[in-house]
Amino acid sequence: MSSHSQHHYFAGLDLQDKRVVVVGAGTVAQRRIPRLLKAGARIEVVSPEATPAVEGMAESGELVWHRRPYDSGDLDGAWYAVACTSDSEVNARVVAEAEQDRVFCVRADDAARGTAVTPAVAEHNGLLLGVLGGGDHRRSAVVKEALSEALRTGVIDEHVEPHEPGVALVGGGPGDPDLITVRGRQLLGRADVVITDRLAPRELLEELGQHVEVIDASKIPYGRAANQSVINEMLIDRARAGKFVVRLKGGDPYVYGRGFEELLACVEAGVAVTAVPGITSAFAAPAIGDVPVTHRGVAHEVVVVSGHVGPHDEQSLVDWPALARLNGTLVLMMAVKRIREFADVLLEHGREPSTPVAVVQEGTMQGQRTLRSTLDGIADAVEGAGIEPPAVVVIGAVAGLAPERPA
Repeated sequence: MSSHSQHHYFAGLDLQDKRVVVVGAGTVAQRRIPRLLKAGARIEVVSPEATPAVEGMAESGELVWHRRPYDSGDLDGAWYAVACTSDSEVNARVVAEAEQDRVFCVRADDAARGTAVTPAVAEHNGLLLGVLGGGDHRRSAVVKEALSEALRTGVIDEHVEPHEPGVALVGGGPGDPDLITVRGRQLLGRADVVITDRLAPRELLEELGQHVEVIDASKIPYGRAANQSVINEMLIDRARAGKFVVRLKGGDPYVYGRGFEELLACVEAGVAVTAVPGITSAFAAPAIGDVPVTHRGVAHEVVVVSGHVGPHDEQSLVDWPALARLNGTLVLMMAVKRIREFADVLLEHGREPSTPVAVVQEGTMQGQRTLRSTLDGIADAVEGAGIEPPAVVVIGAVAGLAPERPA
């Protein structure tokens, strides 16, 4: 490896409103352009052809695409250039002209022959991390990922001041601790108080510092339940006491999570509050159980329905006859205990008895399992298999699309 490729001067470039020329519009350009766009650069791409993604960016006005081969003079007025064609001779010409014009240029096919190199880059909470491996791209990528993970999990704490008092409603995802969002994990790592639910990722609590107050606000179906007004009061009281409070929920805060009630309570009390979306189990559990909620040519609609009250309960807001007439996918949440009632009402109003049904219990968790049956047989199948909450029920043709996995 040449000394040129080993010793680079690391600098951050301010490319806001500055002309950047990218020669080539293949997959390399597709990877490099988004960060240049985020930096505010005025990007011009020179290439006879482009990937659909690059073409889409041109059509949306994010960049200018010159649909022709590279020509001398294309770098006039440029501050930065990227040579990433599939032709090494063209890349060499771009670098030579860039050097003549004193424009720093990255050469994608032979980094040592360019006048600049692209580091392995990651972003974390306003920090931009860049790692140069002296030409060893795999090494720089591995180190970059390790640093990012250390920041995400709090092994490296970049905060110089405690988080401002307030409340964050964080969706923890379907259960697997790896499926919480990056933002959710960041805020959880800065919490003074965590008010958690039974379905929130339990393993994440172990990572909390000893100073963090953990409050169990579990709402167990058909059992004891923490009163919602009490939860609201705890959020407000802790925040007013100068604490940063994370309300950790399973799934998404606003998908049958009563998160919006908590947000309204905080706003009314004058407490700063933010919501962090989470991956809802309505879609994640079926996906992990090999059940797509949509599939091309099979389902054009998905309706997510709460099953916390029966179809004939006066509190029900669901138009079950209308749902029975749909041809698409029904996803039932909190429906296991009343699955016979739901199946019967759909059959009564015209849904075919042979309609495929899949039930995914504890999706993404260690006890995950998938049960498949038909609408007229699902109630007996659930009872016979001993399916218990939490479980997601998927009704529709997509539930019959099980892949043939090798034994």
